[in-house]
Amino acid sequence: MSDRLHDAFAYRADEDNTRVLHVEDVPVPSIAQRLGTPFYCYASATMVDLYGRFAAALEGTRALICYALKANDNLAVIQSFARLGAGADVVSEGELRFARAAGVPAERIVFSGVGKTEAELAFALDEGILQFNVESAPELARLNAIALDKGLRAPIALRVNPDVAAATHDKVSTGRRHDKFGIALERIPALYAEAARLPGVTLMGLALHIGSQITELSPFETAITRVVELALRLKGQGLPLTRLDLGGGLGIDYGDDRPPSVKDYGALLSRLTAKLDIELAIEPGRALIGPAGLLVTRVVYLKEAGDRTFVIVDAAMNDMLRPALYGAEHPALPVAEPDPRAPQGPVDIVGPVCESADTFARDRLMPPLQPGELIAFGQAGAYGAVMASSYNRRPLVPEALVKGTAVATIRERWGYAEMLARERRPDWLA
Repeated sequence: MSDRLHDAFAYRADEDNTRVLHVEDVPVPSIAQRLGTPFYCYASATMVDLYGRFAAALEGTRALICYALKANDNLAVIQSFARLGAGADVVSEGELRFARAAGVPAERIVFSGVGKTEAELAFALDEGILQFNVESAPELARLNAIALDKGLRAPIALRVNPDVAAATHDKVSTGRRHDKFGIALERIPALYAEAARLPGVTLMGLALHIGSQITELSPFETAITRVVELALRLKGQGLPLTRLDLGGGLGIDYGDDRPPSVKDYGALLSRLTAKLDIELAIEPGRALIGPAGLLVTRVVYLKEAGDRTFVIVDAAMNDMLRPALYGAEHPALPVAEPDPRAPQGPVDIVGPVCESADTFARDRLMPPLQPGELIAFGQAGAYGAVMASSYNRRPLVPEALVKGTAVATIRERWGYAEMLARERRPDWLA
C-alpha cells in the first residue's frame, strides 16, 4: 500500500533536529502533547488547494460547488470552505443549522436526502435555501402542502435514479434501481410535469448522485449522459429547467486507488452538459476534506499471537469506523521518520474495543515499532470524526485545524464527567 499524502504532510526536522511528520509547519508530536491521543487534525493548506482544483476545473461553467457536510461537519471545516466560496449540501436540519452557523448563505444550500421530515422541510423553507432535491412523489406532495400553508414556493429539483452502478463499495452506491435513493428515470417525465403544475413549488431542474468513492469516470459519464438526455427532452416539452445538480462522489487515493484527476472530472462535466447551457451544482465532500486529515494514535502494546504480531493502539473503531464498516484501508505512517534501512515486517494494527472488527490494518508492512510511538492514519479527513461514537464508553476524540504554524483545537475531547452528566435516571432508580 502506498503512503502518499498531500504535500501539506511531510517529514521534516523539528526543533530537536529529529525528523518527524509535520502538518504544514507544525510537528505532529507537538499536537499530541497538547491534545493527547488519539486525535484528528486537518491541514488548511490542503483544503484550499483541493477547493481551488475544483474551481479551476469548472472555470467557464456556471457551477456552484456545494461542500457535502456529511463528509465532515465540523463548524471550522464548513466555515473554511464557505470562505473559499463554497455552498453546502446538507441532508438534515442539523447539517443545515451548522451550515448557516458557519456562514453559508441560505441561497447557496442544497437539501438532499430521502427522508426529510415535515419539520425539516418547514425549517428549510423558512431559511430560504437554494434548492430541495426531492426524492419521491410523497415528498413532493408534502413539500407543496407545507409551502402553500406558509404562502411560499419551494425551489426543487427531482433526483433521478439513473440505474447506474458506480463501481464502488456496495454500501456507498446510490444510483442503482434497487437503491433507496432518487426516482426511477422512466418515472421522472410524468412527475416532472405534475410538479410544474403544483402551486407550492418552483421547478429548477434535475439532481443526480450515484455514490461515493468512485474511482473511474465511466459511471459518471453514463449517468450524466442519461440525465442530460432527459433534461433535453423535458426542455423540448416546454417545461422549466434551469439547473442540473450532478452530486458528488469523486474518490480519493487511500493507497491503492487511482481516482481520476479533478481536472479530468471537471472536463467531463463541462463536455457532457455544454449543450444544455444551464446552471450546474456539484457536491464534493470526501474529495475536498479526505486528504486534508490525519488520525493520530499511540502504540499501547505489542502482542505476539501465533504467527501474528498485533500493534495495539489507543484509537479504535469508534474513532474511525471506515475500516470496520467498509473494510477500508488507510495509509499508516510512523510519526517519527523511520530509518530507510530498517527492516519491515507484517503487523496487524488494532484498537482496544471488544470487537474483532476493531482492526485498522492486517498484514501491513511496518518498520519496528515500540509502545509510546505515534502512528498517523492518512486520508482520514472524511467520514472519520463525523461517524465517531462513544462505543465502549470511549470519549469522542478532539479535532485540530492547522494553518501554517498555528494550531487551533476545533473540538474538545469529551470528558467522563460530561458523559455522565448527559445521562438521566428514572425516578424509581433514584
